[in-house]
Amino acid sequence: MATEAKCPFHHGSSPGTTNRDWWPNELNLNLLHQHSSLSDPMGEDFNYAEEFKSLDYAALKKDLAALMTDSQDWWPADFGHYGPLFIRMAWHSAGTYRTADGRGGGGRGQQRFAPLNSWPDNVNLDRARRLLWPIKQKYGKKISWADLMILAGNVAMESMGFETFGFAGGRPDVWEPDLDVNWGAESTWLGTDKRYSGERDLARPFGATTMGLIYVNPEGPEGVPDPVAAARDIRETFARMAMN
Repeated sequence: MATEAKCPFHHGSSPGTTNRDWWPNELNLNLLHQHSSLSDPMGEDFNYAEEFKSLDYAALKKDLAALMTDSQDWWPADFGHYGPLFIRMAWHSAGTYRTADGRGGGGRGQQRFAPLNSWPDNVNLDRARRLLWPIKQKYGKKISWADLMILAGNVAMESMGFETFGFAGGRPDVWEPDLDVNWGAESTWLGTDKRYSGERDLARPFGATTMGLIYVNPEGPEGVPDPVAAARDIRETFARMAMN
């Protein structure tokens, strides 16, 4: 192609220089607008507690129990039962809770959003939520994602013979990711280099030992299988999860 016939513009993407680049210490006022009622897809008059009261709870539990053994070709159940997958989903939804600032936990359904939905610890849990999608569609706004994920874990345990204490609903969903939670300053998944000082003193408000995990590294601290060092991490982390 002759030079004259070529497109005179360079093809590429560049966001340009932002205000944050010029003034890195500026206050992020977007935090004041997150979870605004103006952007709530449910509308200002939505009352989840009232919606939950109208839920056919017995029918919902029956549908969840049937799902446990309804293996799908696109994501087959291990040994014919989805129970362990849903228990892991519920545990990882609740397990981000930390006592230092009360952030995390399963109370708002944040596992659906970044960064939690991309944490290495949460790999394949999008499949668990996809399995729940037909049930969520059926019951709609009468059951929140936050409640549904925890209830699925309860029903999974009951389906495999465990007797639970019951279930308490009432976790309203958020509809966008939190922008104001400090999960750590590490720039790589499974990083630990920014949250410790001294002789492995975990900074507050963190509960997890590692970026992208809900609690401790199952292989041991920094991936080293040292039982003594692992015990120290376990005691510290589970205490910060209010599970000591």
